[in-house]
Amino acid sequence: MNEDILINITPQETRVALILQGAVQELHIERTLTRGLAGNVYSGKVVRVLPGMQSAFIDIGLERAAFLHVADIWEARGHDGQNATPAPIEKILFDGQVLTVQVIKDPIGTKGARLSTQISIAGRMLVYLPQDKHIGISQKIEKEAERELLRTRLQSLLPPDEKGGYIVRTMAEDASDADLKADVDYLRKTWSTITHGARTRPATSLLHQDLSLAQRVLRDFVGDETATIQVDSRENYVKLREFAEIYTPSELTRLQHYTGERPLFDLYGVEEEILRALGRRVDLKSGGYLIVDQTEAMTTIDVNTGGFVGGRNFADTIFKTNLEAAHAIARQLRLRNLGGIIILDFIDMDNAEHRNAVLAELKRTLSRDRTKVSVSNFSPLGLVEMTRKRTRESLAHILCEPCPACAGKGQVKTSRTICYEILRELLREAKQFNPREFRILASQEVVDLFLEEESQHLAMLGDFIGKKISLQVENAYHQEQYDVILM
Repeated sequence: MNEDILINITPQETRVALILQGAVQELHIERTLTRGLAGNVYSGKVVRVLPGMQSAFIDIGLERAAFLHVADIWEARGHDGQNATPAPIEKILFDGQVLTVQVIKDPIGTKGARLSTQISIAGRMLVYLPQDKHIGISQKIEKEAERELLRTRLQSLLPPDEKGGYIVRTMAEDASDADLKADVDYLRKTWSTITHGARTRPATSLLHQDLSLAQRVLRDFVGDETATIQVDSRENYVKLREFAEIYTPSELTRLQHYTGERPLFDLYGVEEEILRALGRRVDLKSGGYLIVDQTEAMTTIDVNTGGFVGGRNFADTIFKTNLEAAHAIARQLRLRNLGGIIILDFIDMDNAEHRNAVLAELKRTLSRDRTKVSVSNFSPLGLVEMTRKRTRESLAHILCEPCPACAGKGQVKTSRTICYEILRELLREAKQFNPREFRILASQEVVDLFLEEESQHLAMLGDFIGKKISLQVENAYHQEQYDVILM
C-alpha cells in the first residue's frame, strides 16, 4: 500500500497529513507560537521538592513549572538501571539545584510538561543514550541473527572513548556502515553541545531543541510504503532537500515540490476531513455511525447500526457494522490523536466468534499506530477498554476552545428554562429591594417568549410584587445570558 505525505507550510503553522488509499490517516499540526517541547533539553532549576508525591517541580523557563517524578530520575535508579527501589527524591534533589532535564511529554491542558533526567537524542537510524552503556535493538527487527549483526556492526563503529549507549531504530536495518557512522558522529556532536551549554549557560536555558515537524517527517514518518512527500512551500522544500542530503539521502527521490493551482490540502480533501474530525458523529459507508465523546478523564466511542440493514439477519448486520467500525475507530484515534483511557461500545454480539473476530480486526488495524496502544478483551458489559499513550494535545484541543455559550457542555438551557430562572430571580430581588422598576436584559429568544407564551406568567408576577417589569433585547447576549436591572 502506497502512502503519500503532504506538508502544508505557512509562516504561522506547519500541517502534515498522511494519506493512505485516498483517506487521511494521520494529521499533525505544529504552530510557530506553540511549538511542541517533547525532546527539548533544558537546564532546569528545582523550585520545590514534594516528598509525599516523590516528585519535584522544575523551572525550565515556561509559564508553568514542569513535573519530574522520582521514577524518571536516572540517578535514582542507579547507573546500571537495575535498581528496583529508587532512592527517595528528597535524598537526590534539593531546592535551587540545577540539573539537565529533557521534556518527555508536552504540557497538556492544565498539566505542566513532564521531565526526565535520562537524556535521549534521536537520530535518523539511532537513538543516543549518553548516560547508558547499553546497546538495544528495535523490537520491530525480529530476526535474532539480524539483531546480533546490527549490534556487532554498531559496536565496531563506536570510538574507544564512547561512554554512552544506543538504540538501533528500524530504519538502520538496511543502512551502510557509513550511514551508521554519520549518525553516531551527529549524535555525539549534539550531546557535546548540550553538555557545554549546561556548563556555561544559566538555569532555565534551552540547551537543545528537537527538529521541526517538517524535518521530523523525514526522520520518523517515512517508510518503505511511502510513495511521495509533497511540500507546497518552495523555500521550505529547498531547506528540506538540504536536510535530506545530509541525514536522509534515500528520501530525496520521494521529496517533491507541489506547484499546482489548488491548495495541496484541498486537492486531497484534507480540509473537509479536518472538519469531520472535529464533529461527534462519524458516518460509516454501510449507513452505521460512531459517536465520539471526548472528556477530561476518557474518550468514549459508541457504535450504532443507523440505516444499515444489509445483512442476512440481525446478527449478521451487527457483525458487519462492528467490523467496519473497528477500522473507523483505529483511523479516528490516529486522526484526532485521542489518548488516555478509551472505552469502545460496540453493538452487542451474542456470538463469541463474532466478538473474537471484531477484536482481532481492531487489534490488526491498531497495529499501524505509531503510538503505543493497549487493548483489553470484551468486558462482561460488552465494552472494550483500551489505552493510547497521550504524547501531545488532541486535534480538538489544538484547533478548538470551549464554546462561550455552553462552556463546553455541548448544550444550552432552553429559552423557557431561562424565562423561569428570570422569574425566580425577580421574586428574590423584590423581597430584598424596593426599586421603582425591574428591567430584564436578555436575548431575543427569551424576550420573544416573555412577550408571547410566558406573558401571562410575567404579568402575574408583576402584579404580585407590585412593580413594573420591562424587557430589553441585548443582541450580544447568548441564550443563557441575562441581567435583572433595578431602576
